[in-house]
Amino acid sequence: MDLNYTDDQKAFRDEVRAFLADHLPQRLSDKVKGGKRLTKADYEEWHAILNAKGWLGVTWPKEHDGTGWDAVERHIFEEETTAAGAPRIVPFGLNMLGPVLMKFGSDAQKDHYLPRILNGDDWWCQGYSEPGAGSDLASLRCEAVRDGEHYIVNGQKTWTTLGQYANKIFCLVRTSKEGKPQQGISFLLIDMDSPGIEVRPIVLIDGEAEVNEVWFKDVRVPVENLVGEENAGWTYAKYLLTHERTNIAGVGFARAGLSALKRIAGEQMQGGQPLIANPFFAAKVAQVEIDLMAMATTNLRTIAAAAAGQAPGAESSMLKIKGTVIRQEINALTRQAVGPYAAPFVSEILDEGSNAEPVGPEAAMPATQAYFNNRKLSIYGGSNEVQRQIISKAILEL
Repeated sequence: MDLNYTDDQKAFRDEVRAFLADHLPQRLSDKVKGGKRLTKADYEEWHAILNAKGWLGVTWPKEHDGTGWDAVERHIFEEETTAAGAPRIVPFGLNMLGPVLMKFGSDAQKDHYLPRILNGDDWWCQGYSEPGAGSDLASLRCEAVRDGEHYIVNGQKTWTTLGQYANKIFCLVRTSKEGKPQQGISFLLIDMDSPGIEVRPIVLIDGEAEVNEVWFKDVRVPVENLVGEENAGWTYAKYLLTHERTNIAGVGFARAGLSALKRIAGEQMQGGQPLIANPFFAAKVAQVEIDLMAMATTNLRTIAAAAAGQAPGAESSMLKIKGTVIRQEINALTRQAVGPYAAPFVSEILDEGSNAEPVGPEAAMPATQAYFNNRKLSIYGGSNEVQRQIISKAILEL
C-alpha cells in the first residue's frame, strides 16, 4: 500500500497552506498557539471564513454545500489547519448532527437546519450523557412523553460541551420503557430558548466552564422535531458516534503538541544545560515521538483503506485509544518540562489581552490547562475501556 501523497494531494496540501497563510487571522492563530481562551465570536469568525471559501462542511457532500472531500483530503486539511494554529471546527452541528439529518432527517428538516448550520444561525450542542448514563448510554432516563403535537421533556443532561453558547440541542430521550433499553430511545431537536430549560456551568479542574448541566422541566417540543422514527434513536445515535470518532486519533494535535514540547524542553535549563539534553527526559520524548510516528502511519493506512471503499472496523477504536494516550503523554511531559511553574493556575491569563502577570514561563499556563483539560480524551467519544471491548469482540470474536 502506497502511503505517499499523490501529486494531486500534494497540490491540495499547497492550496490549503496558501489559504491559511492568506485568510487565517494572526490574532486567532496567536490565541490558539498561546493557549488563550477562545470566545464564541472567535469560533464564529473562523467558521465564517471557512464557509465563505466553501470549506466548512468538511465531511459533507457537495449536494449539501459541503466540500465533497475524500478521507485523505480531510486528513490533509486537519493536519495543516492544526499546524497553522487555526481554531478547531466546532463539531456538534457540522460533524455530528449534519450527517444524521442527511441520512435520517425529513426533507423539511434538511432544508431548514443544514443551511443554518453552515451560515452560523444555529449553534448546536449534544445532549447524550446523563448522570449514570455516560459510557452506558442506553441507561439514559431523560423522558419525552407524547402530548398531542408535542413531546413533554423532563430530565437532565450533563457534560454538555459549549452548551452555554448553543441555541439548539440534539437529545437522546426515552419515549418508551418497553423491551430492551435501546429500543425506547428517540432523537429530538430542541430549542434551547424553550421555557423550562436551565443551563448550569460545570467548572472543571483546569478552571474552565467548558461543559454544562442542562435541565429540562416540562419542556414542550414539537413532534416535527423528531428525527426519523420514534424509538429508533439508538440507531441514529450509533451512526452519529461513528462521525464523532472520525479523526479522533488527533494526529495533527499530537504533532503540534510534540513540537511545543521540544521547544519548551530546549529552552528550559537544568543543571546548566537544556532539559532536552537530559538523557532520561530525552528518552521519554523519543518514545512518544516513535509512538506518534507509528500511529500516524496506521492512521494513513486506515484512511487509504477508507478511500478504497473499505469500512474501518476495530482500527478506529485502536486509533482512538492510542491517539488519546499519546496526546495525554505529550501533555504530561510538557507540564513536566515547565517544572514548578506548572503548579499554579491563574485563569485570567487565558484571556486575550490579560494584564495578569504570568506565573513562570509563558508556556506554563497553556501546558497546565491542556494537561488538565485533556484528561477527558480517554473518556469522550466512547471511553477507552469500551473501545477495548469493541476490539476484543471484533478481532477475538468473543
